[in-house]
Amino acid sequence: MQYYTKLDNNLIMCEVCPRKCRLQKGQRGFCHIRTNTGSKIEHDSYGHITGLAVDPIEKKPLFHFYPSTAVLSFGTFGCNMGCRFCQNYITTKTTTNPFKLPFATPVDVVNAAIENKCKSIAFTYNDPVIYFEFATDVARIARENDIRCVAVSAAYAEKSVISALFSNVDAANIDLKSFSKNFYRKYCAANIDIVLDNLIYIRNNMSVWLEITTLLIDGENDSPEEIKALCEWISRNLGNDTPIHFSAFHPAYKMLNKPITIFKSLDRAYNIAKSVGLNYVYLGNIRNISSSSTYCKKCGTILIERDSFSVTKYNLDEYACCVNCGTKCDGIFI
Repeated sequence: MQYYTKLDNNLIMCEVCPRKCRLQKGQRGFCHIRTNTGSKIEHDSYGHITGLAVDPIEKKPLFHFYPSTAVLSFGTFGCNMGCRFCQNYITTKTTTNPFKLPFATPVDVVNAAIENKCKSIAFTYNDPVIYFEFATDVARIARENDIRCVAVSAAYAEKSVISALFSNVDAANIDLKSFSKNFYRKYCAANIDIVLDNLIYIRNNMSVWLEITTLLIDGENDSPEEIKALCEWISRNLGNDTPIHFSAFHPAYKMLNKPITIFKSLDRAYNIAKSVGLNYVYLGNIRNISSSSTYCKKCGTILIERDSFSVTKYNLDEYACCVNCGTKCDGIFI
């Protein structure tokens, strides 16, 4: 499929994301990795990777997808989001020459996962929607070798790209930046409506285990009213069994004047989400066992106790049911 349109005056419009960058020959798009070569838009960072590492799957964060297993994580560089608070800005905002980065074929990536006994491969660090061709090539080979794939994404892309990427992965954590159009416009240079629409599309059309993360920034996107509206939207459109992770902000990139998110804000969001009816709520970027653990939605028994990214107790039977009352825990388990 072609993800660009040729226009007059030698311009070519990229159609991977809603920005629809109109590029002259040799010009790169907002994402820094898609270039007008003169005849087409080319993904010029294909195979050039950053951050290859073996992580616990909980670090993505995915708490209901093969808990306590290893995941091979990697990204490329660049991003189509304009987040002023980007926590990975060293790679997402760089304009470096991609050919200075290490090169790996899809087979190389899968072989690395096999050698390191990883259950899955994560497309992360920067958004895989902009390098979806490489990600989907990796995913297809991974499936042939019984290795799962996960995407960590902001879901800011055209439907055709969302479909191409998410039909080839098994799980995803979607970064829902806030529940405010103004916040998305001011701090992300993006449109929240497209993200919400894509979330519904993924839920209804893709066989993907879905979890949500929202980074809370004090005084910006953490008001009780906004958190309640966000949680109610998730409940209505994605279901009460969709896990949500509220993570603490740390000053980064162009938002160095904001403090680290206080626990009170995180705890308030946790309680609001529970009061709305969401069954699986977590706090991230802090060490707190009670708010990192999974509870049975019927009887309240701790099903999976976590200390940071480590599973310390596991109270699910072989069918992923609560050992106390037999209620199934939602997710994909061993």
